Amino acid sequence: MDRRGLLGAAVAAAAATGAMAQPSGSPVTVVLVLRVRPGREEEFLTLLLPVLDAMRHEPTFINAVLHRDPEDPLRFMLYETWGDLTDLVEVQMRRSYREAYWAALPGLLSAPREVHLWQPLRADITMFTR
Repeated sequence: MDRRGLLGAAVAAAAATGAMAQPSGSPVTVVLVLRVRPGREEEFLTLLLPVLDAMRHEPTFINAVLHRDPEDPLRFMLYETWGDLTDLVEVQMRRSYREAYWAALPGLLSAPREVHLWQPLRADITMFTR
């Protein structure tokens, strides 16, 4: 499946079940679970972090939070919220700054990505730093 294939399949499934029945331009949250091969964590982060840095400058970007499972350091969860699902699939997923990350994923991941779409209802955020 190509780089947008999994997200596109998730979008199609959500649309078919009515799970994402929302007006165009409504925000959407994508939750991805990624399982990285042992010893490849730093390479994974080296490729992903510049993508996150670039995303924050996109007009439909709302937020992104990267998590690491404290019980399984090879398991990561990425939570992204975008202003428009169509823009995410048709524009954002095609950005050139994602190419190196997409190309490397098959060799970095030990299992297929899990992709879940959510409709945000409320956000309460306190900023934190390390």
